[in-house]
Amino acid sequence: MQIPYELLGKVFILIFVTVLVVLSIALLVGAYSFKKHKILFPNFVLFILYLFYGPAKWICRVFSIKDTLVDEILVEVRNAVMLDKFKEIKNGRVVFLPQCLRHPNCKARCDPLIGYECKLCGLCDIGAICKAAKERNFEVYIIPGGSFVKKIIKAHRPESCIGVACYPELAESMQGASPFMVVQGVSLLRDGCYDTQVDVDEVIRKMEECDDV
Repeated sequence: MQIPYELLGKVFILIFVTVLVVLSIALLVGAYSFKKHKILFPNFVLFILYLFYGPAKWICRVFSIKDTLVDEILVEVRNAVMLDKFKEIKNGRVVFLPQCLRHPNCKARCDPLIGYECKLCGLCDIGAICKAAKERNFEVYIIPGGSFVKKIIKAHRPESCIGVACYPELAESMQGASPFMVVQGVSLLRDGCYDTQVDVDEVIRKMEECDDV
């Protein structure tokens, strides 16, 4: 029996074109939602962009578009999808901050279970976030890596969280955490894994959204 290579080739091309079209539609809808702050077909966008994450970034690079656009869309669409549930939760609320927000001269020790313990020294913005979080019934964790998030989720069972990270890290971690709790993400203003910055007012605004209900 001969293998129908010609037919297989046509089927492959058809599948490739179909995926490309669907992915392009998801990117366009997601980009529109992101730019206009008007979320359209969020579940479709999230499903397609996570399923074809690598190809979506490839398409962006082909058209000279920054490939972090994919991550930005994923984060902002998920923020919009989960916002109403996030506002309703009054207890078990946490903020995950990356350790790279710490000042280079930070003397805080790293607890093996909960991460760095801020001393409120004022050298970086973490202290301001910690103070605001305490006033708004949020627990802050300054984490060295994703493994700490898993430990904290397992030990403390938070119901909702605000995550701070660069867009690629947020897109990945929000996808991983969303089955366990309601998530919101705030992107770093300056990333690079060292001496990074975040918009403190934006983090506080996220906390205050819970008081709007």
